[in-house]
Amino acid sequence: MRRAWAAPLVPLYGLGVAAKNLAYDRAWFAAHRLRRPVISVGSLSAGGAGKTPLVMLLAELLAREGFAMDVLSRGYGRGSGVVEKVDPAGLAARFGDEPMEMARAGLHVFVGADRYEAGVVAEAAEPASALHLLDDGFQHRRLARDLDVVLLTDEDAHDSLLPGGNLREPLRSLRRADVVVLREDEAEELSDAIDKYSSAEVWLVRRAIVLPSTLPSRMIAFCGIARPGGFFAMLREAGCELAGQVEFPDHHAYRAEDYLRLVEAVLHAGAGGLVTTAKDAVKIPQVAMEKLSGVAPVIVAKLKVTLTDEDKAMQRIRRAVAK
Repeated sequence: MRRAWAAPLVPLYGLGVAAKNLAYDRAWFAAHRLRRPVISVGSLSAGGAGKTPLVMLLAELLAREGFAMDVLSRGYGRGSGVVEKVDPAGLAARFGDEPMEMARAGLHVFVGADRYEAGVVAEAAEPASALHLLDDGFQHRRLARDLDVVLLTDEDAHDSLLPGGNLREPLRSLRRADVVVLREDEAEELSDAIDKYSSAEVWLVRRAIVLPSTLPSRMIAFCGIARPGGFFAMLREAGCELAGQVEFPDHHAYRAEDYLRLVEAVLHAGAGGLVTTAKDAVKIPQVAMEKLSGVAPVIVAKLKVTLTDEDKAMQRIRRAVAK
């Protein structure tokens, strides 16, 4: 994603990023350490890399190994600045869409702009937890981590820094990563970038859209995510017949006029249903969801990721936790 109008601002943003990283690299800024190990999952881009599904996968693998853990998240776009535990029955407007998605999947999630403070609260509230998973943590260097896992996509490799593009940091920042995660189908294209910018261990993941076995015909797909094109493409690859697409900004807070827009799209296209992401679904109140479903069934497509070598990943995590 490139924004030509913002190109003159990119060098200024890059200088700010370089200055911040230099301050942490030289220990002019301190990184604060929690009592329990921290495994950070992050990316170079502002969104669309698949961080939250990977956090949920790692939580599943850790639980299978007998580890109790919690998740520390910023909760982008929250209406509250208080550090607190996410209530799965609460509102995404209060806790953030991605924290709510993880909490409704059964994870213990703590939100706060300062993830160190969120960790302190978590350690007091969850005495059984053995470690923290830091969601979207690569740029949050105030919190020390024991393992830095960074997702890299082919789109990242050809993107530019904010505000001209979607990158928070340049590719050379991969030198800080302990592990770089690539999509299996993009690994070959990214091999040169990995060789040039990173000596980290590489994990490969496969992605799949999880849908009901029976789907309505001719659906309207809608979402408010950083890279909607990828979602629409995966739906088509999964066999969904799309009658139309409706895009909203990333982390969009849905309003009454948005529901009207979706209803109009269904009626105009003669569509048999609506399909959206799990991240979007948690932001739609039950009353609004019921009204939409009264016009056309609403299908929630969940993105599931799997590691091609789970044992390799768990061995690396165990070493980090053992430290």
